[in-house]
Amino acid sequence: MGDSSSTGKNIGIWISDKKSHKLNWKELIKTCNAHGYNIVKLDLDIPFEDQGRMDIFLHKLTDVIAAADQGDVKASIIIGRVEQYLSNHPHITVIDPLNNVRLLLNRYCYYTILQDELSFQNHGIFTPAFAEFKTSDIEQNVEIMRSRGVKFPVICKPTVAHGSKLAHEMVLIFNERGLNVCKAPCVVQNFVNHNAVLHKVFVIGNKYHISERPSLKNFNASENLDPIYYSTGEVCKADSNSTLSILDPHDKSDIRMTLDEDKIRTIIRILRRKIGLVLVGFDVVIDNVSGNHAVIDINVFPSYDSFPNFFELLIESIEDTVSRSGNMDISDDIVEDHTLNGLVNIGDSHASYSVIGMNIN
Repeated sequence: MGDSSSTGKNIGIWISDKKSHKLNWKELIKTCNAHGYNIVKLDLDIPFEDQGRMDIFLHKLTDVIAAADQGDVKASIIIGRVEQYLSNHPHITVIDPLNNVRLLLNRYCYYTILQDELSFQNHGIFTPAFAEFKTSDIEQNVEIMRSRGVKFPVICKPTVAHGSKLAHEMVLIFNERGLNVCKAPCVVQNFVNHNAVLHKVFVIGNKYHISERPSLKNFNASENLDPIYYSTGEVCKADSNSTLSILDPHDKSDIRMTLDEDKIRTIIRILRRKIGLVLVGFDVVIDNVSGNHAVIDINVFPSYDSFPNFFELLIESIEDTVSRSGNMDISDDIVEDHTLNGLVNIGDSHASYSVIGMNIN
């Protein structure tokens, strides 16, 4: 555990071993100490009461919450203890509230939240039509798709968005025949042709950073094509060289779809108002016909590897959350009146952009 001395305030932090190994702990501790904070690395197997005073709880408990919600006994006990501790210590500022995090553990749930936001239509923003399968009955699932306006090709995704590697395993399906590979519970969503370019938006409070990544090439419905299995972690990495990202010769690869930052800021404001997370990321693709921006996934506490000055901005957002929320649920705070400062990458490479530190008002 880190220093939990009586001076300054203590930030209790829990993240998975995998995420912990990627984190520069020395830099985090140095930055926190410079701002008067001590870091306490928490152990979920030990009562929080025995691990020192905590003023702020910073976590990524998504996988544990997801496991608990699916009936895992140990995970349920852990989450129950955490929730009881936070209930007993209401002065603690939580980044981010567990109930808010739960909204993003289920794809059908957060797609519904996005779809119900009518103001998106006025800004050229949408979430592609989707439907949830709870059965393997193809005829029934086809009817569900029709009733929801879902058309081939579709991407089949596990309903549970966190909890295991399987949450990131997708299948691109081109016809009714291909639906036999869907494993319920799952969500099928219209595939949007977007010229193999994905825009990942990373948000810390009122700051955001945009990175461009490779993505799936353009596809159309076909009775002849078999389902294509892929992992988003493989196809959409900055250094990915997947053949699935290489545009076909007949596609207009010389035309670059332009990301509209006004739309990005609108999405951020809506997510903060409806979901209320300080640490969140989302994926946007641009429809290569209409130019409308589609939100295709949302992530809790994403990887901030490419985010400039991440630790400084993390502390800044924590302090801002404490001062604005008064230890109330951050979802009560509507941020339309706050400036969104974009730390934006702009360039020609899928791997990264080149201009950062711009203030977007």
